[in-house]
Amino acid sequence: MVKTRSKKNISALVVVHNEEKQLHDCLKRLNFVDEIVVVLDNCTDGSKRIAKRLSTKQIEGSWELEGLRRNKGISHCSGNWILEVDADERVGKKLASEILEKIHNATNDWFLIPVDNYIGNRLIKYGWGGSFGKSSYPGLFRKGHKIWGKERVHPKLKFKGKRGQELINPIRHNFDRNISGLIRKLDSYSSARALDLRDSNNLGTFIGNFRRIFSRFLKCYFFRKGYREGSYGLLIALLAALYPILSYLKAKNEKN
Repeated sequence: MVKTRSKKNISALVVVHNEEKQLHDCLKRLNFVDEIVVVLDNCTDGSKRIAKRLSTKQIEGSWELEGLRRNKGISHCSGNWILEVDADERVGKKLASEILEKIHNATNDWFLIPVDNYIGNRLIKYGWGGSFGKSSYPGLFRKGHKIWGKERVHPKLKFKGKRGQELINPIRHNFDRNISGLIRKLDSYSSARALDLRDSNNLGTFIGNFRRIFSRFLKCYFFRKGYREGSYGLLIALLAALYPILSYLKAKNEKN
């Protein structure tokens, strides 16, 4: 159990859905914060048992939209600062020290955290983008200065206050175990995005989404140097390129 203090300066927020295989290692590395808040979204595995043992507060519920469950978690954090971490992410000792140093007498309101993305045990540094993977994210912020949008996948963000300099030490992101997992992610992401497109009543056009195949591939493989990662860089560029057109086709043709 994380130690608590009368005055909470920093809270860690972890939002999960059936993450018993990842959650223990994630929470164990957050023992430098004042409280850990875990949002359990319709969990049916052992995530609740792990959260009760290693976190300060557990919020249970069922949310259809990603942004709503994250905003709910933020509202339950007591700290002046919030560190938002996913179950498949790991905060190392150097990053933990940098976070505590950064918020001490900080004049800024939110910070980007660099990300090291792993497939299995291999670090993939180049080629991420196009709503597939992330090179950094705004994971450290004052409470009330970051608001999630209502989309199902990759919700839009609204910020208040002043952005600080990006942190130096990266967080480890266990993006997936293998190529099959990457392909399953594409299917899951595009299905959720299709629902968002239908809700917005703005699917775009086939030609417009088809053209994005080429622009996204070029961006990930060449401009973001995915070619330096060999076959993995090629695969990531292809998956990022296919994401918009797959989302469009699912939104247009799949009723449920």
